[in-house]
Amino acid sequence: MDPLSVTASIIAVLQLSAKVLEYLNDVKDASKDRVKCAVEAANAYSLLVNLRFRLEDGSADAPWYTAVRALGVENGPLDQFKQALEELQNGMTDKGRLHRASKALVWKFKKEEIRSILGRMERLKTLVGIALEMDHFKLSQAIQEDVSATKSQVDSIRQDQVDEKHEKMTEWISPTNYPAQQSDIMARRQEGTGQWFLDAPEFTKWINEPKGTLFCPGIPGAGKTMVAAIVIDHLLKSFQSISVGVAYVYCNYKAQEQQSTSVMLASIIKQLVQSRPSVIEPVARLHKQHDQRGTKPSLDEIFSTLQEVLAEYSTVYLVIDALDECKDSDGSRRQFLAKLQDLQAGQDVRLMATSRFIPEIEEEFKQAEKLEIRASEDDVRQFVAGQMYRLPKCIQRDSTLQQLVEERIPERVDGMFLLARLHVDSLLDKTTAKKVKTALDNLSKGSAALDNAYKDALQRIESQLDGQCELAKKVLSWITYAKRPLTTAELCCALAVEPQETELDPDNLPDPEDLLSVCAGLVIVDQESAVVRLVHYTTQEFFQRIIDTWNPGALLEITSTCLTYLSFDKFQTGKSPSNRELEKKLQENKFLDYAAKHWGEHALVLQNELYVLIHSFLCSRRLVSCATQVFLAPRNKFPGDSGTDPESDIGLHLAARFGLSSVIEKALTDEEQEQEAILKQQDGYGYTLLYVAAMHGHYGTTELLLEKSAQMKGRLSTIYNAALQGAAAKGDKEIIELLLRNGADLNARGEHETPLIAASLRGHKAIVELLLEKGAEVNASRETNTPLSAASFGGHKAIVELLLEKGAEVNANKEHNTPLIAASFCGHRAVIELLLDKGAEVNIQGGMFGSALQAATAMGKKSIVEILLEKGAEVNMQGGMYGNALSAASAHGHESIVRLLLEKGAEINVSNSLHGNALQSASAHGHESIVRLLLEKGAETNVSDSLRGNALQSASAGGHETIVKLLLEKGAKVDARDFAHRSALDTALAAGHEGVARILRDAGASDDENPIVTLLRNIR
Repeated sequence: MDPLSVTASIIAVLQLSAKVLEYLNDVKDASKDRVKCAVEAANAYSLLVNLRFRLEDGSADAPWYTAVRALGVENGPLDQFKQALEELQNGMTDKGRLHRASKALVWKFKKEEIRSILGRMERLKTLVGIALEMDHFKLSQAIQEDVSATKSQVDSIRQDQVDEKHEKMTEWISPTNYPAQQSDIMARRQEGTGQWFLDAPEFTKWINEPKGTLFCPGIPGAGKTMVAAIVIDHLLKSFQSISVGVAYVYCNYKAQEQQSTSVMLASIIKQLVQSRPSVIEPVARLHKQHDQRGTKPSLDEIFSTLQEVLAEYSTVYLVIDALDECKDSDGSRRQFLAKLQDLQAGQDVRLMATSRFIPEIEEEFKQAEKLEIRASEDDVRQFVAGQMYRLPKCIQRDSTLQQLVEERIPERVDGMFLLARLHVDSLLDKTTAKKVKTALDNLSKGSAALDNAYKDALQRIESQLDGQCELAKKVLSWITYAKRPLTTAELCCALAVEPQETELDPDNLPDPEDLLSVCAGLVIVDQESAVVRLVHYTTQEFFQRIIDTWNPGALLEITSTCLTYLSFDKFQTGKSPSNRELEKKLQENKFLDYAAKHWGEHALVLQNELYVLIHSFLCSRRLVSCATQVFLAPRNKFPGDSGTDPESDIGLHLAARFGLSSVIEKALTDEEQEQEAILKQQDGYGYTLLYVAAMHGHYGTTELLLEKSAQMKGRLSTIYNAALQGAAAKGDKEIIELLLRNGADLNARGEHETPLIAASLRGHKAIVELLLEKGAEVNASRETNTPLSAASFGGHKAIVELLLEKGAEVNANKEHNTPLIAASFCGHRAVIELLLDKGAEVNIQGGMFGSALQAATAMGKKSIVEILLEKGAEVNMQGGMYGNALSAASAHGHESIVRLLLEKGAEINVSNSLHGNALQSASAHGHESIVRLLLEKGAETNVSDSLRGNALQSASAGGHETIVKLLLEKGAKVDARDFAHRSALDTALAAGHEGVARILRDAGASDDENPIVTLLRNIR
């Protein structure tokens, strides 16, 4: 940087300093932070004025000048000081846009922000002070240290940003946290146990056998989950090469919603990406495709993404624990296992699974190596010996009695590790040697042993003080009835709710440790996740059998607690106005998420008994609005900002979401004169009661509403049609048949789709078959979709085949996205090959991207691009939002596809008036490596025939300094003008990119600013 340039930089900073000092003087705040900033800015201003005149008066050849120039390097001291001033300016104004007549200056900085700003000011002040001492050696050394420190900070910030982006994408793909469960389980392991399994020849064979499968069945309580955790720990420690992956799934009877095939496969993707962040690209593409639209990836997309991730590993070990606890009512378990077998067919995936002895599961693994899990006697002895510190003093002080305990318990467990734990717990209240010996003599063995151990635990609970026994019953009832695992904070909050109260009394919250101490060892807390749960699945099964007689009023109390909590005064505010406010509300009110999402499930069998309480809650629009917003908020992503108007949420609609038929029927009877209006009424999402009931799969409620609607003599037929689309989207065959029997129109066109489109898009093949059988129009379109395009977009090959068999037009929907374009956009190779085989035109034009090739190129689907080119796709076809495939690839930064297209003959300088050329696209989006590649391959820097001008203007508008420098080096004309007579300098200044403007001025850009740009800058 020459002396004039550094002087110009100082003058620019002085101008900004003067403006910021004016703001600091005017701001309505008397805080010490404001004063500090004003003093530091004024001191630096004075020093910079002095330095400016020293530069203008001295000789440019002196060594001191060389040192001073370093102040103006990119991201150097002057840049850092300027950024600090801009942060102050933007924080006190609306990014510099302030109309004093209408808006006052306000001080709204956090302490950490001020520390950062003051730090940068202090650094520049120190360096300028050294410069004015005329000591060039000392100045050079100080600047070098400062720039080095700044670079380190920038690198750290960039890495933090990358990490944050990766975390966001992995949380998006799967909210599960199996590593936390792994840590909790291993924390309970008795040192040395489980070694017998690791030493077994079957295990060794599985470890070393490509595509091997090891099936590990065991009786209930044998310690299968602990063995799985020990295996996972062994694998993680043994295989730390980046080429070997380890992933695992803990199935849980209390977490059914996390056990669909899609969720479990996504959790495997998440773990593999977390352990090796460099393989995140397939997830990034999937995230980009769905996140902005708020859609979820299909099973086929998740499976395809998992295959791509697996391809980056030489070997992947998968451990699936407790397959018997994975839900199979909807076929999820069978489908999951089938997908795992498909993975093994293509990759070296080594699968281990544990389960109870379930014939259906054993049949799935009949060809696999088998190793039964049983509690070994040595492991049980180690466990019992490790528990001596918990036992009464009469045992701890008597070695003979200790030996007796260590002998008798292993004799009675019969391969069940759980039984050893329960037997140990049964001795906790035995305070004499005689009582201990009697208890040991009475330890049960055999098939009834577990039930007897649980009954013994109940006797110990009931022998406690009344308050302790009552607390234990509440805790055990809540955990047994809970629809999902509860955290200790949620459970404590639930237990603190008092009938008819309108707020929570903090003094009524129980201590979490007391919850465990009163439950006779039947309840444990996972430390990593803070989840409180029963000690074993068999404990849940035991309490499900006896809870209604052991604590008969529990369900009524639980439901009342949820409704009382949701009716608290603090929730009368209704919806939260933003995602951040909703998240804050949920963090501050620990029980709100559970109560809002599950109160209706608990109320299903108590609708009549609790009608008054339910009706009171549903009649408050604001309470319903609050609960509905939480109910609809997914666990891993809150819905968009929805405002504070509670009128969009209706109580009966919330009841319909849970299928509360009795509540709805009584409400309709009480409001007989308003029945038609109630049935027609739409909530804020445009849904009627019938639609909500059908969409959520509540047959009884849907039938009730149809009966009530039938009495309106056909005046409500239109709501049937919307409900049919909802049921088709859900995939509920019984409700679809019910609606059709009651006159719903099979081909009704809803706001966005027909029933057939809805089912095709979501992959419900049985529903597609049903609708076609009933006469649905196979080529019916709605807005931008047809059934075949929808199925192609979703990647549902079987449905695509079915629709084609039934006469679907393979090249339909030319005005929008044809089936081939839809499949290419999403990268569904099997569907693309099928469509091409059935006559899809590879160069047919339509839709946002213009062609299948451009769609695949824009989304980075290289393998699809290769297929399309092989099938005759025209590499230079014009059209679509990017003009051509090369520009699309360049705009999105897909370098490997850019190379491929160039190899296949893409014309590098072809452009059109709207989109420009590939070099402009890459320059506009900041893809430096592609800019370099295009320039190497002959791209012309000064082509200017688009609305964006030439490549230099595109890069300048985007603030891409490195690319601006590169283009100037390659001969870009610095003062070239676009159709509106704007130069690159004009576009940089209009966008506020001062760094780019400096580069352009250094290259000789004229400051003769376009009047239009001046106007834009003034508006800014």
